[in-house]
Amino acid sequence: MGEDALPLPDWAVSPPVGMDDEAILRPDWPAPPRVQALTTTRLLPGHSRPPFDACNLGLRSGEDEAAVHANRALLVRAFGLPSEPCWLRQVHGTQVLRLSPPLAPAGGDEARLRTAGGRSCAEDCMCRIAHANSNAGPQGERHGWRESGPAGPEGWEGVIEPASACNPSPALPFACGEREGEEPTADAAITSTPGVVLAILTADCLPVLFCTDNGDEIGAAHAGWRGMCAGVLENTVTAMRCAPERILAWLGPAAGPAAYEVGEEVRTAFVDTDPDAATVFIATRPDHWLCDLYALARLHLARAGVKRVSGGGLCTISDQRRFYSYRRDGATGRMASLIWRVQRT
Repeated sequence: MGEDALPLPDWAVSPPVGMDDEAILRPDWPAPPRVQALTTTRLLPGHSRPPFDACNLGLRSGEDEAAVHANRALLVRAFGLPSEPCWLRQVHGTQVLRLSPPLAPAGGDEARLRTAGGRSCAEDCMCRIAHANSNAGPQGERHGWRESGPAGPEGWEGVIEPASACNPSPALPFACGEREGEEPTADAAITSTPGVVLAILTADCLPVLFCTDNGDEIGAAHAGWRGMCAGVLENTVTAMRCAPERILAWLGPAAGPAAYEVGEEVRTAFVDTDPDAATVFIATRPDHWLCDLYALARLHLARAGVKRVSGGGLCTISDQRRFYSYRRDGATGRMASLIWRVQRT
């Protein structure tokens, strides 16, 4: 699937003036100018029909894949992204991937991190895999992945590696290279390469974007309650190659504290590991609590050493006009939070 699957509407070629104000969110955080980021909303025009209208970006949401692929192509075209986003297969886990394709493919087009075949960097990097926790043989051979040589396909030579040094458990299976077009399994990604677009899909879970204060490295994490409790935010911070005090974080739209009700098992999971987490739960009825995901994220980030945190204050459940919400609607689309680095001039 791709841009030709469905026709491009006029707005994808020339976005209407003021569309950004309604259709996307721009993070309000003190990131350096070379760090760019946005979050889509359901107001972004696209090919999706109810209940996924209008620009659903999630392949596993239940919508026809042709519409989702077409929406993803619109996103790249409309906002001039430097490459196709590196979509992940999110599993509410703690795995962090470092994506390190080369600065530019053969041909010298530094504005596009795509091969001549039109595939994304995550699909076409012919990966060299580094599992920090394994001592057995060549990982590329053992898992069916292929290793690029000094001049890989179309001039690519790159690495996509699980940043598993921050996670004592074995790395989760990594899909890239096993079947063409399959997305790597992870719930966070980091990169220091300009032009690589990191992407997190959500519809109530919390998207968290990261960057260093000088813009040399970026990250993105999918933090539902399970992943957050298990340490996905801490893992992302640990995987970044700088001191935590140099990291900025932005909390995107998620289920808000006035609408997100959870059971006793969720509260217990957090409080058992951090008694301070009890302050972010408010009892509603027997064995049920309102949960403040934003406050929990700030607690976990602070524990990891990240104090400069922006964002929060939105609610995907309550704001039906702007946001998809699985908790509210069941069958629904997915929004994307994207972050990338601009080439230094």
